[in-house]
Amino acid sequence: MFATLSDRLADTFKNLRGKGRLSEADIDATAREIRIALLEADVALPVVKAFVAAVKERARGEEVSGALNPAQQIIKIVHEELVEILGGETRRLRFAKSGPTVIMLAGLQGAGKTTLAAKLALWLKEQGKSPVLVACDLQRPNAVNQLQVNGERVGVPVFAPQPGNGVGDPVAVAREAIEDAKRKLHDVVIVDTAGRLGVDAELMQQASDIRDAVSPDEVLFVVDAMIGQDAVVTAQAFLDGVGYDGVVLTKLDGDARGGAALSIRQVTGRPVMFASAGEKMTDFDLFHPDRMASRILDMGDMLTLIEQAEKAFDQEEAMKAAAKLSGQGGEFTLDDFLSQMQQVRKLGSMSKILGMLPGMGQMRDQLENFDDREIDRIQGIIHSMTPAERDNPKMIDGSRRARIAKGSGRQVSDVNQLVDRFFEARKMMMQLAKGGGMPGMPGMPGMPMGAGGGKRGKGKQQPKKAKGRQRSGNPAKAAQEAKAAQERAAAAAANPFGGGQDVDYEAAAANLELPKDFSKFLK
Repeated sequence: MFATLSDRLADTFKNLRGKGRLSEADIDATAREIRIALLEADVALPVVKAFVAAVKERARGEEVSGALNPAQQIIKIVHEELVEILGGETRRLRFAKSGPTVIMLAGLQGAGKTTLAAKLALWLKEQGKSPVLVACDLQRPNAVNQLQVNGERVGVPVFAPQPGNGVGDPVAVAREAIEDAKRKLHDVVIVDTAGRLGVDAELMQQASDIRDAVSPDEVLFVVDAMIGQDAVVTAQAFLDGVGYDGVVLTKLDGDARGGAALSIRQVTGRPVMFASAGEKMTDFDLFHPDRMASRILDMGDMLTLIEQAEKAFDQEEAMKAAAKLSGQGGEFTLDDFLSQMQQVRKLGSMSKILGMLPGMGQMRDQLENFDDREIDRIQGIIHSMTPAERDNPKMIDGSRRARIAKGSGRQVSDVNQLVDRFFEARKMMMQLAKGGGMPGMPGMPGMPMGAGGGKRGKGKQQPKKAKGRQRSGNPAKAAQEAKAAQERAAAAAANPFGGGQDVDYEAAAANLELPKDFSKFLK
C-alpha cells in the first residue's frame, strides 16, 4: 500500500548521501520532496503541514548539524515523526475487570466489519480468551449467515436469534447477547453492527442505541484504508455522532496510497489499534506505529516476522533440523528440506515474508512476480521420490530422475535443478550452523576467494608456508640489515601498534606459538 510513498522517500534520501554537511537549501529541498511524497500518498493537508514543519525544525537543530552523518540523522528524524503521526505507541485492548468485555464494531457498509469481527475473535481466542460473536447487522442481506460461516471457520460461537434480512431488532439482540454470554461464561462479546453506504441519521441513531444498550468497553471504528481522504471525513463523522475508542484499518494489502493510515490518528486523536492486511482469517494483528514507520522507510519489519515465525514453526522440528545441520543428529534429508519449506509456507506468501526484510523495497517488482506455487511443484517432485531417494539424494541417477519427473508431471531439468539446489542449500546451512561464513559470498569468513574476488577455488588449497627474511651474502649489507632489524624491534616494543613501520606479517605468523590446548577452540 505504501509503495509510492516509500519509493519517493527513498529517492529523496538518496540525494542526501555523501554530504558531510547539510545546507539550508538541502533541508528545504528535502522538506519539499517529503511534502510532495505525502500529498501524493493522499495524506490530509493539515497532517502534511504539521509533519514537514516538525522535520524542518529538527533538521535545523543541533542533532543534525553536529552529526557525523547528517543524511542518516534526517532519516532518523523522519522515522520518529512518522511514528508520532501513527500514534506513538501500540494501543492495546482494555478488558473489563468483571463480567464479559464488550467490543462493538461500527463503520460503513463494505468496510469489512463482518469479516473483521471473525478475525478479531480468532485473535482473541489465540490470546486465551473465550469470545462470542453477536449478529446485530439485521439489515444487509445474508449478513447474519456470513457471520455464522466466518464464526464456524474460526471455531467461535455466534449468537444470532434473528434471521436478519430486514427482520429483527438489533438493540434487543445486543442486550440479549450480554446475558447469554454471562450464562455460557464467555469473557469477550464482539458485536457486529449494521453499516450504510454513507453517513446518515438512521445509521448514527442505531449505533448509538446499541452502544447505550450494552455499554461497550471498547468501540472500534472499522475503516477501509483504500478510500483515501474520505476515510478521514467518515472517521470524524462517526466520532461526532457515536464516538469510538480506536480505529481498525482493513485492506492494508490493497494498492491504494495509504494516506488514511497516516491521517486518521492525527485528525481524530484516536489511535489505530488493529490492522487487517489480507483475506485469510489470520491476516490480522495489533497495529504497531514504529513497525509501520520502518516499513514505509524500507527498513523492514523483523519483529513482526519473528513473531509470526514463532507462531508458525514447530520448535521441536526446528531443533531436530538444526541438530542435523550441525552434524549431531544424522543427515539432513529431502524430507527435512520439505518440512522446513512447509513450515515457512505457514507464514503466508513468500512475497509478503520477504517484504518484511530491510531493503526489499528495491526488489518490489521481483517480489510481486514471485510464484508461490513453486513450493507445490517442489513438493510434487519430492513426493515422487522413494523414501530411500529422499534419505540419500546422491543415489538419484539419470534413470531415477526421468522416473521422478514423469511421476510429478515435471521436466527432468526441474528435478536436476531441485537436487542441485538442495545440495547447495544444505551446504550453506551446514556451514552457517557450524559458525562459518556464507558460501558463495566473497569477503565473508570461511570463503575461498579466487583472483576475481568471488570465484570458486578449484580445490582446497593448503596454506603457504611462511618464508623467513632472507639474509644477504655481503657481510657489510648483512650488518646493516641486522641493525635495521634491531631498530624495528625497539620501535615495536615502544609502540605495539607498529607506529607506521613496515611489519613482516608472514614472519610474525611463522614465529607465533600458541598454547597446546588452544587448537581445540579453533575447530
